[in-house]
Amino acid sequence: MIRPQDLGHRVSFRMPRIDVVKGSIVAVILLALVSWSYILLQDSTGFGDLFSPSTWRRGSDFVGRLLGVGSAGTPAFLTLDAWVDGGRLAYKTLAMSILAAVFAGVAVLLTFLPGARNVASGELGSGHPMARYPLFILVRGLFIFSRAVPELIWAFLVIFVLSPGILTGAVALAIHNYGILGKLSSEVVEDLDPKPTRALQAAGAGNSKVLFYGILPQVMPQFLTYLLYRWEVIIRTTIVVGFVGAGGLGREFRLSMSFFHYTDVTVLLAWYVILVVFVDLVSSWLRRLAR
Repeated sequence: MIRPQDLGHRVSFRMPRIDVVKGSIVAVILLALVSWSYILLQDSTGFGDLFSPSTWRRGSDFVGRLLGVGSAGTPAFLTLDAWVDGGRLAYKTLAMSILAAVFAGVAVLLTFLPGARNVASGELGSGHPMARYPLFILVRGLFIFSRAVPELIWAFLVIFVLSPGILTGAVALAIHNYGILGKLSSEVVEDLDPKPTRALQAAGAGNSKVLFYGILPQVMPQFLTYLLYRWEVIIRTTIVVGFVGAGGLGREFRLSMSFFHYTDVTVLLAWYVILVVFVDLVSSWLRRLAR
């Protein structure tokens, strides 16, 4: 029975609130359960090989070869010449990573601004939005395409244009990281405080002055931090692009494995670890300076 006092009130229905975090956790757990169920129930996945005695025996034999067990001559890691040669390759690998970071950084500095939505809309700077949106779409498309293709595929393509060497690897790594750095840098611009740029525009500053005095001082610390982070990733990827003839430790690593020179592989891996640790330490120090 409807009471008279209820006639003037509108019945409202509340939609249940969806907790995105809890929903994501539940979805990840379900996906993990489905994935592991597929792995455990299917015979073709090879999951059972992990517990096979033959697999562990082959693994221990491989580690033994890396340590020089059963080697006919003196293991490479006990000779000075092998360490000197590995040092030269490590130097080339370091040069490749620095070139890649510099190429990607310069390309991003020249193009990241048109890839920001607030620049395309005219919120930062002057100009009609209709003239900026085509450039915005073009730059964002370049960012997506360059980072969508893995570094190894870029190396396969670049090697048809450039001769094998560290320049080939640097260009391939730079193209891939250009898309990543460009997207991150454009998003930094989108999150900028617009008050300094508006103050400059109100004072009659042109686009170039707004860029150099209002945008770059806010963007550069974060851009340098992202660039140094990507340098750490690049140094880890150099050995992969080296497999296709890009030079450095990666190319020699592939050749040593092909000729079963396992103790040479040990030296190369040792230099690779040293190089990664060195770059991580230098990058951390430079990031502290950038802040």
